[in-house]
Amino acid sequence: MSEDTRTGPALAPAWLSLPDDVNRLDAKLWARDVARDDSGELAVAGVSASRLAGDFGTPLMVVSEADFRARARSFKQAFDAAFADLCGGVDVYYAGKSFLCTEVARWVQQEGLHLDTCTGGELAVASRADIPGRLLGLHGNNKSDAEIHRALDMDVGRIIVDSLDELERLAAIAAQRGATAQVMLRLTPGVHASTHEFIATAHEDQKFGLSLADDGGTSPAARAVAAALAAGSIELRGVHCHIGSQIFEPEGFAVAAERLLGFLADVQAEHGTALPELDLGGGYGIAYTEADTPRPPADIAGAMAAVVRDTCASLQLAVPRISIEPGRAISGPAGFTLYRAGTTKTVQVDAVDTAAVPQSGAVQSEAVQPGPAGRRYISVDGGMSDNARPVLYDADYSAVLARASSSRPELSRVVGKHCESGDIVVRDAYLPADTTRDDLIAVPATGAYCWALASNYNYVPRPPVVAVADGAARLIIRGETEDDLLARDCG
Repeated sequence: MSEDTRTGPALAPAWLSLPDDVNRLDAKLWARDVARDDSGELAVAGVSASRLAGDFGTPLMVVSEADFRARARSFKQAFDAAFADLCGGVDVYYAGKSFLCTEVARWVQQEGLHLDTCTGGELAVASRADIPGRLLGLHGNNKSDAEIHRALDMDVGRIIVDSLDELERLAAIAAQRGATAQVMLRLTPGVHASTHEFIATAHEDQKFGLSLADDGGTSPAARAVAAALAAGSIELRGVHCHIGSQIFEPEGFAVAAERLLGFLADVQAEHGTALPELDLGGGYGIAYTEADTPRPPADIAGAMAAVVRDTCASLQLAVPRISIEPGRAISGPAGFTLYRAGTTKTVQVDAVDTAAVPQSGAVQSEAVQPGPAGRRYISVDGGMSDNARPVLYDADYSAVLARASSSRPELSRVVGKHCESGDIVVRDAYLPADTTRDDLIAVPATGAYCWALASNYNYVPRPPVVAVADGAARLIIRGETEDDLLARDCG
């Protein structure tokens, strides 16, 4: 068997196809203004990868401003259209935890979205960007008193309460200030979304929210509603849920909506109060690899509107104002990371152990014979410090060589420079066989939860972020320096 075959199907996961054209870009993985220029080089909004690397260095996170804005608009427009006849439109809260800086916060506001935050630090970004408090939400399962005071100082439009303890503290702090806190209650509807366990957040055994399940007569959710309605310093706006992240199938959202609408109907029957708002969260999946099939916002909106319409009709319930919280679906595909290749080497691997049961669950083709095969490792100048998702969630990514190549595709593993064997950036990708030291490698769909989760492990500075638009690139977050790393060292 040839070396080409032994390093291809023998070790490749079942979902990864051998490309006919190693230079082809899979459009669903990239910002809409990313393409190969006349020379075959990767470019975004007309700015080449080599120019970006030359001007700003690597590793470098690159964000297409036009793509980010377009995805934000598409959610707002699609959901407004789908819910126009039900509740007059939808409030779209961008989930800032996916990627946030002052420039991004301004884009969000300019495109007609609200901003979801979950810490005092994220509130500080919103404040520096001059985002009005009424456009903000504050999440968090363990808000400090200081964060609550800051939210009240900023007149935050909604504080999403996560527990009975927090509700009691918030009511007391607001009363002491002579203020009224605008509150949503985060509920756990018992829906286990089809996603990684660590990012599925609506089943019972986890840290978030107030359960709908009875625990001796009444549920925590019901007790929280009664307490909030009785508190003079609380205005209860409605309820909220978030069933998980990176979700492709609609069924979980439908079940969650039905359960929360049923809960609102119960609240109205018991208390004579129609809570005016319902937030159905976010978690819409994006494409990280060719195997992923994300749904366009219009499809998501249409499906959710149908469920809300039918459920409210059956319950004889007025449709509440709906809100949603997309984050990854806006920022993820808008960004990619540019690395510079360093050391490469090929190791011999037993194909039976590595490819017999790929992550997708599919079984290796019978045409692939077991036995030793070569796996090429390509080290880059970043790694788990700028993308922790592979080590945290076993997340898969894709990669391309920035320059054009006429070489054959070779199965490769892109790894970082950190002192960890789990420091894998892209587990499996076909890259040209002539990929070598100093080549630029681009990893798409890194706009969400990469820079946001970045660390200084091994004292590696966090990378800069550049926004590209209309043929020009500008820093929106400068890269750290060694002086930055040492500035807090008091030794």
